[in-house]
Amino acid sequence: MAKREIAIIEDEQAIRDNTIDFLTRRGYSVKGFASRAEALSAFVGKLPDLVILDIGLADDVDGGFELCRELRSRSSTLPIIFLTARDSDFDSVAGLRLGADDYISKETSLPHLVARIAALFRRIEAMQEPQKPQQPLQRNDLRIDVDRLMAEWRGSSLQLTVTEFWMLHALVRHPGHVRSRDKLMEEAHIYVDSSSVSTHIKRIRRKFLEIDPEFAHIDTVYGAGYRWKP
Repeated sequence: MAKREIAIIEDEQAIRDNTIDFLTRRGYSVKGFASRAEALSAFVGKLPDLVILDIGLADDVDGGFELCRELRSRSSTLPIIFLTARDSDFDSVAGLRLGADDYISKETSLPHLVARIAALFRRIEAMQEPQKPQQPLQRNDLRIDVDRLMAEWRGSSLQLTVTEFWMLHALVRHPGHVRSRDKLMEEAHIYVDSSSVSTHIKRIRRKFLEIDPEFAHIDTVYGAGYRWKP
């Protein structure tokens, strides 16, 4: 099996080299880039299997955010992780709203980072395994096709990330039932901090609202979780 390709975009060379060395010794094929422009130039022909981003890239203060936006526009399923010293709630919410799958502080140990990477790859592998075809799931005007990893609302495609797709799938499987944040993650087989779930739900809602301004089928049950309203 070919090695998984990981790209690290980090302007501090010592951090970049240390992370590359650690991940390489764990069996990954890793390339490092110091800037958004350098990374985009390398990604012209082919995207890597996973991207790790810092937010601030030298003088490009929000370069990681912009790169995340550009990469997500090219692929809704590319796993993207922010690894950054900017660990405020504002920045983490901003990163997840742009479509990142995970947001990790640089204070996190490298073994923990490897565990998060492995979890994302396990999810991708599970999606790619041959499975018995499933009938599309229909809820109200929502149609979810697990085999094609696609969701439609009133005939219009919802451009969901992998994390958003499985979270929505977990929610609509039990219409009317409240699903806690932990239960949503467990049933969707996703790997994010529980505090990030609300941000993903907000992104999912926004994508429905872009199609249907009167959409109101995802309820927040304060202190308990979320539910799909039939």
